[in-house]
Amino acid sequence: MPRIALGIQYDGTQYQGWQSQVHGLTVQDTLEKALTQFATVPLKVQCAGRTDTGVHALDQVIHVDVPMERPLESWVRGTNSFLPDAIAVRWARVVSEEFHARFDAFKRTYHYVIYNHAVRSPIWNNRAGWYHAPLDAERMHAAAQSLVGEHDFSAFRAAQCQAKSPIKTMHAVSVKRIGDLVVVSVTANAFLHHMVRNIVGALIYIGAGKQHLDWLGFLLTQKNRSLAAPTFSASGLYLAAIHYDARFGLPTPSDDFSALLGIQT
Repeated sequence: MPRIALGIQYDGTQYQGWQSQVHGLTVQDTLEKALTQFATVPLKVQCAGRTDTGVHALDQVIHVDVPMERPLESWVRGTNSFLPDAIAVRWARVVSEEFHARFDAFKRTYHYVIYNHAVRSPIWNNRAGWYHAPLDAERMHAAAQSLVGEHDFSAFRAAQCQAKSPIKTMHAVSVKRIGDLVVVSVTANAFLHHMVRNIVGALIYIGAGKQHLDWLGFLLTQKNRSLAAPTFSASGLYLAAIHYDARFGLPTPSDDFSALLGIQT
């Protein structure tokens, strides 16, 4: 059967994460239902990375084996006709049967958006985390550089994480202020459960002056989640890009959100 890859964008506010559940209130369940309606046969998908309840995606990538050949544009427009406004297929490509959306991804990029203002904003509700006290973004950026490289990220790992190893390679971390927004961008080969939100929580402590500049490095050495900051809100987290080798012929992640905010990734 032909295998196709699809680029998916979604607002995760109303969904109980990506992964399929019995109640069906997930992004995967909604997408598979739409694909099945369009193809008129049951279809199951594999994704590049699962997202939690309330987390958004700018460019999630999935693959699916389909028992028919149709124009690629029809997989975009046809599937979208059965999807709610909060989810959209952005592109489709034919890939080899060896391609796997998860296992062939060599790095992933997330953005976390913090609305940093004394008063909460209805406009940014469910689109950004909110922190009321002033944050020093330059201090946060400087502190975050201790995360770059291969480390044991146990201090930023959720208790329910199912990853085989806490050791991951962080390729880049940046923190940038854009008006009332503070945007944390992280790129790694893979992420642990709640890893980005736990890193953001720790960076906020540093940016607010509650912890010293070298605190992240200390937490890495201690490998103890109980010593770190609380997990920050899911609302401001965006799966921004999945990176693959050029041989697969997939579109370069556009990351429109990053361009809108002027973030360099």
